[in-house]
Amino acid sequence: MSKVLVLYYSSYGHVEALANAMAEGARSTGATVDVKRVPETAPEEVAKAAHFKLDQQAPVATVEDLANYDAIIVGTPTRFGRISSQMASFLDQAGGLWMRGALNGKVGGAFTSTGTQHGGQEVTLFSVIINLLHFGMTIVGLPYSHQGQMTVDEIVGGSPYGATTIAGTKGQRQPSAIELEGARYQGELTAKTANKLFG
Repeated sequence: MSKVLVLYYSSYGHVEALANAMAEGARSTGATVDVKRVPETAPEEVAKAAHFKLDQQAPVATVEDLANYDAIIVGTPTRFGRISSQMASFLDQAGGLWMRGALNGKVGGAFTSTGTQHGGQEVTLFSVIINLLHFGMTIVGLPYSHQGQMTVDEIVGGSPYGATTIAGTKGQRQPSAIELEGARYQGELTAKTANKLFG
């Protein structure tokens, strides 16, 4: 079976919750799955003053870790319609992996969180996906076979480009059952794809 990395950055725990659901879905296929986070780049006093969730259990990844996996699913909150600076900084350090083609042919995917329904989810997903395509990876999104993302009965995230959640402008909304199911679905599909290629 394949080895899957769920790599994320989360300030307040919303992307962390999606990351854990993504890992559940991937593990359901028999894949070996690790959940890791990228380093916090904000000064500690700034992070504490902003009430960042600093007690996350996932270990901190190194750039070289990426080469050890068959699939990498990347999660980041949206920052004004783009990837967070913490995740961007981490991926920017992967030039050595890119130079030697260490990620060519691996499977990748993206997931995100925004404060509002129209806060740039799809643009953020694409900003991750563009990075992964430059690394030579094959992208797996969240197809409409995950029917939950098509509901109009409640506020719900989700996009064909990846799982998402809507946190609320004050972070007051946690990922819903449908959003977590979307993350599990994408994780399962990504791992199944990697299992076919590498298993």
